[in-house]
Amino acid sequence: MAADDRLEDDELARRLREAHRRVRALPPADKARYARRYMTICDLAKHDPARAAARLDTFLEALDADSDTPRGHENTFGD
Repeated sequence: MAADDRLEDDELARRLREAHRRVRALPPADKARYARRYMTICDLAKHDPARAAARLDTFLEALDADSDTPRGHENTFGD
């Protein structure tokens, strides 16, 4: 059984996996900074999921803001 199957219904886990995929796709110059922030959110999720979800919202907004695609908001993730 894959980890994705066990956590299928957990919204926070799904969003954390999405954030992880996005961080992995970043250029090396940005990846380390975002990876540290991502790991902090993951650690917080173990103790305070509601606060982690709020921080994850801010984190994803920052990822969207740093996008180098001028019209990236028109594309679905993965396009």
